[in-house]
Amino acid sequence: MKKYFLLILLAFLNLNAQNNSILKYTKRNVECEDKWVVFPQSKDSTYIFGFIYIDSQAGLTFNYEGSFKIENDGKFILIEQKDIKHGLKVRLEPDDSKFAEVPEAKYSELKIKKIPDWLSVYKDGEGTIERLYRWGYLYNGYGECEKALTFLLEAEKKNPNFEGLQVEIAYAYNHLGKYELAELSLNKAIKFNSKDCYVLKELAYTYTKQKKYDKGVQILDKMKKTCSEETTYIIETAYNFALEYYLVKDKKNFLKWKEEVLKLSTKENVYTKNVVIMENELNK
Repeated sequence: MKKYFLLILLAFLNLNAQNNSILKYTKRNVECEDKWVVFPQSKDSTYIFGFIYIDSQAGLTFNYEGSFKIENDGKFILIEQKDIKHGLKVRLEPDDSKFAEVPEAKYSELKIKKIPDWLSVYKDGEGTIERLYRWGYLYNGYGECEKALTFLLEAEKKNPNFEGLQVEIAYAYNHLGKYELAELSLNKAIKFNSKDCYVLKELAYTYTKQKKYDKGVQILDKMKKTCSEETTYIIETAYNFALEYYLVKDKKNFLKWKEEVLKLSTKENVYTKNVVIMENELNK
């Protein structure tokens, strides 16, 4: 009896190993634009699959296609295939969940094309500066700044003065720690609109990360004069100074900027809470 059970267990483990060799769960959803993907196996041994694409308005989207099982010989058996016109679409938020790409050799077994016919609707305007900017903006929002730059730098070739482009490029560079490149882009943006509060905030942040504190303070002073309605940007900028001094344990300058944050804030918010926490840490 034990021998019989062992044979069944070995067969099960061998099947799972074979399935795992076919499907590699290594991709996050933000890495799967225009890809056929598979969810992890469900309790009933079926796999849900579909296509991930980007809707210019809704962002990252999963289009449910159906489900399948994997036979002992590795063949994919399609269980269900829905009417594409009535497909279930799920908006995705970036996370660390892993998907597997459907191997191209299995497309015929699942009765799918590499590029589904319906996708053409979502490719309208592909290659235009508006679309390149939008995709860069979305990928920046997903935290995929290297990917964002592939779109944004292509857009820059078409029109470097396109509204919002330079600050979006700078945001990506700042996220990647390439502060000198961010500064170059922001100075271009400033020439285009010297009173853009978001641009000023990003430039002050860039100067702060480069430890060009005097320049950062000059930008903050300008923000106080021209961005009176954008108080969050002003508080955030003061907070960034406090944070930098906290990180190097410069208590004197930290306290100076902590007081600035508290003075600028009209109510308790994440910045005021954080500077209090940081002060407590420095006092330990």
